[in-house]
Amino acid sequence: MTAPTTPSTTTGRANQKLRTRTAILAAAVELMRTGQDVSMLEVAKSALVSEATAYRYFPDLASLLQEAMAGQMPTPQEALAAVADSHDPVERVAAATEHLLRLVLVYQGATRAMIAATITRPDTVAARPGLRFGLIDHALAPVADTLGAAALQQLKNDLAVVVSAEALFCLTDLCALAPEDAIASAVRTATTLTRSAVHGHTPGSGPLI
Repeated sequence: MTAPTTPSTTTGRANQKLRTRTAILAAAVELMRTGQDVSMLEVAKSALVSEATAYRYFPDLASLLQEAMAGQMPTPQEALAAVADSHDPVERVAAATEHLLRLVLVYQGATRAMIAATITRPDTVAARPGLRFGLIDHALAPVADTLGAAALQQLKNDLAVVVSAEALFCLTDLCALAPEDAIASAVRTATTLTRSAVHGHTPGSGPLI
């Protein structure tokens, strides 16, 4: 005979589910911070649950990483605090680029896992945090009203390619650059793009070619 469900039983189950979910998220955060490879299996092991249990709480690795990353990253204002008083977009873009790529190195395993997950399943691409866009917007704030809408958007698109984990991994994995050299290369490219757009463009004349 099945025991009747009581309010206390229901509350107990809900609390247990919350504890399990919290443990999985905490394990994901800790694993992310090591910079090591991140997988649902490794997260489950760290949380002392089965992989099947982890998947019951999070349908895929991308959704787990998305929630685990929430609140872990500084805001664009915090990230660019060192250049807050600067109105030079070149200096600000350099700071934004270096900040993002160093963050990628710290969370390298999780970043690679997120890219892999969303590339193979484009329908999950919204799970990627897109930190670059907030940083680029904040870095270019001093010229947002003077560069011209078309030129500003073109520059943001160009920088999105460079101020990115993909660019860093291309330089470290395919070009075999050391991390510091890779960051310097990306910063150089980002600042060159910005300098060209800002100093070689007349507001309202359209995007640079």
